[in-house]
Amino acid sequence: MTIRSTFWVFLGLLAASFLAGNFTRSFVYYRVVYLLLFILLFSLIWGLLSIRGLSVKRSARIHRLPVGAIFEERFEVVNPTRYGRLWIEIEDQSNLPGSRSSKVISAVGGRQSRTYVTRTLLQQRGVFPLGPTRLITGDPFGLFLFKRDFPPLNQLLVLPYIVDLDYFPFLPGLLPGGRALHRRTLEVSPHAAGVREYAPGDPLSRIHWKSTARRDHIMVKEFEQDPQADVWILLDAHRHSHIREKQSKRQQPVEQFWFWTHKSEVYMAADTYEYLVSACASIANYYVRSNRAVGFVSHGHSYVALPVERGERQLAKIIETLALLDADGPLTVLGLVNAQASSIARGSTVVLLTPSRDIQVEMAVDELLRRDMNPIVVMVDSESFGGEGGSLDVAAHIQARGVPLKILRCENNILRDLQLNHNV
Repeated sequence: MTIRSTFWVFLGLLAASFLAGNFTRSFVYYRVVYLLLFILLFSLIWGLLSIRGLSVKRSARIHRLPVGAIFEERFEVVNPTRYGRLWIEIEDQSNLPGSRSSKVISAVGGRQSRTYVTRTLLQQRGVFPLGPTRLITGDPFGLFLFKRDFPPLNQLLVLPYIVDLDYFPFLPGLLPGGRALHRRTLEVSPHAAGVREYAPGDPLSRIHWKSTARRDHIMVKEFEQDPQADVWILLDAHRHSHIREKQSKRQQPVEQFWFWTHKSEVYMAADTYEYLVSACASIANYYVRSNRAVGFVSHGHSYVALPVERGERQLAKIIETLALLDADGPLTVLGLVNAQASSIARGSTVVLLTPSRDIQVEMAVDELLRRDMNPIVVMVDSESFGGEGGSLDVAAHIQARGVPLKILRCENNILRDLQLNHNV
């Protein structure tokens, strides 16, 4: 229960009426005192009964959406008692950025419910609990507020912003003898390594019918993969390398997105890590849909290494992992390469995403080349994010080694930077 400022006004009137009655000996003032006491008691009982039995339900059809999508959520306030409510405030205490779910509804009848739908433009990746939710109501005179809290029962997973790439460097692998392949090694070997349970995205041609009949659920064949077609994506999450601002340089009003259709119009925060995460998710999406076996490595709060796999299941694992990662890792870009390089097959394509602008990037590229791997570098132009210069100098040295290079710039279209940026 919360006492509002109106209560103190009533209390002041009560005290003044009581003193006036004692001073003047007039029964009129005593009648005012009795009336004010009755109003206070009536308001207290009314408020207690008003909050009793009220509940709120939150529901959504989808709990997994990317940045730039519109999240729809349905709120239902239920009054199970026979007595109506003058007004009820729904206060959404979730930390979902941009949420406008709080609302005040009036005249909720007995044994009735009221519903409304909210829409939120998703602007930040991560996991957000849908709640807690607080119901607030009060008495007709505005003296007391009564509250009831409901814990979150569901959560929303906001995935990184993904652009659909039509092109990204597609490097050949190496034969054991060191000669470059002039064809794409995209197929798995014809030799089955075992069977496993069916997962969404597995082709029907891989169903192992004998195992399916024996186990009473669908089993699929697991094939050995050609390591020369592997793609490894390494995301630099070093805590001291990224440039961040508390707010984005450009903010897009929510109201302008109700008829929004082009994902390229999403504006992200001026944060090098968010740009690289989006680029990482987009590149993984491109390679998986190109039937390449993709692995992912990063070191944020903990070391994450997803072994190479093909298919939508692998893409889902990478994107969900990216949704939760933060740039708070201890390893530099060179340390990340050294930690994982021994587990990467010769001839593999290694996509290195980094904000670093020092010689460690060049050393990391040289280490990959020394191990007969095919590096591709995605960097950010630190000056465009308000940082120090030097990124373009490092980029020029990397290009001099014949390594494909992409540069992301703040407030630029990520799709254009990843596909069309071939020169420094």
